[in-house]
Amino acid sequence: MPAAVVLVLAAWINLPLLSQVFDQSSDVVAALPQVTAFKRGQRLLVLSPHPDDETLCCAGMIQQAQAAGAAVYIVWVTAGDGFEVAAALSQRTLKPSIHDMRALGQLRTNEAHRASAVLGVPLGHTFMLGYPDGGLFALFTTNFEEPYTAPRTGAAKVYVTGALTPSAPFSGQSLEADLEKVLSTVQPDLVLAPAPQDFHPDHRTLSYIALRLLSARHQASRLRFWVVHGGLEWPLPKGLHPKLALTLPPLAAQLPWTQVTLTPGQETLKARATEQYQSQTRIMSRFMHSFVRTNELLSPEAAAEERLSPPKTSP
Repeated sequence: MPAAVVLVLAAWINLPLLSQVFDQSSDVVAALPQVTAFKRGQRLLVLSPHPDDETLCCAGMIQQAQAAGAAVYIVWVTAGDGFEVAAALSQRTLKPSIHDMRALGQLRTNEAHRASAVLGVPLGHTFMLGYPDGGLFALFTTNFEEPYTAPRTGAAKVYVTGALTPSAPFSGQSLEADLEKVLSTVQPDLVLAPAPQDFHPDHRTLSYIALRLLSARHQASRLRFWVVHGGLEWPLPKGLHPKLALTLPPLAAQLPWTQVTLTPGQETLKARATEQYQSQTRIMSRFMHSFVRTNELLSPEAAAEERLSPPKTSP
């Protein structure tokens, strides 16, 4: 690729003014309705596929819910133990072993607890399930009954310290049993879950599971949806730009989005929570800080309503 093209692309991704020339969705976001205000006594559950997703998607909402008197709970479904580059850096090795990958899972679990503490969520309101990073679709399909062996950790059962169900087999049945246990314990009024349009397979799979479990409880209307991996280099521009709005994720732009407007103080606390994930920020700081914006996005629906043309009648 010619150097000039690379420079233009880099500018488009990273500079606020140039990116807005190509991305007019900031105007669309400005017109979005506000999320219905949180209420005293509400119970809010954030479903986080990996440690850090809860902060990227929802740190402002977590703060606002607690300020309104709502109780906030977080469940991390995986320990985030599949990122080999993070393991290589954190464990100081060129070729991470299965033990290094498991050490990463424990490290990210500890980071998750620090981040949630920064946001004011009590330790007793958090749940680490510890299922395999990158393996949720296998658990949802081929390994619903038979345990799955995670290729990077070599584990076939939950190993992280402090997990909800220690030594639970890596199977879809065990995962759903743990989620059911959390739902029964928390009895949430609202559940913030990844949208099925999210590019990451763990996120999409957790969305499918949440839809099925909440539907079985006749509580699907309690679900709200967010996106972290929205496609096409989203969010743009990369890096910390606290005066810019988070624009619509291209992969889910047709969802009926609402927004939460953050105060400068809430943005600052979100940035502090993000910094607790040092195993991640040392590699992809610009991506993670791209979520520290003036707003957060939430959809009340998992899919856009199809606008069908009226049927044609025969002449």
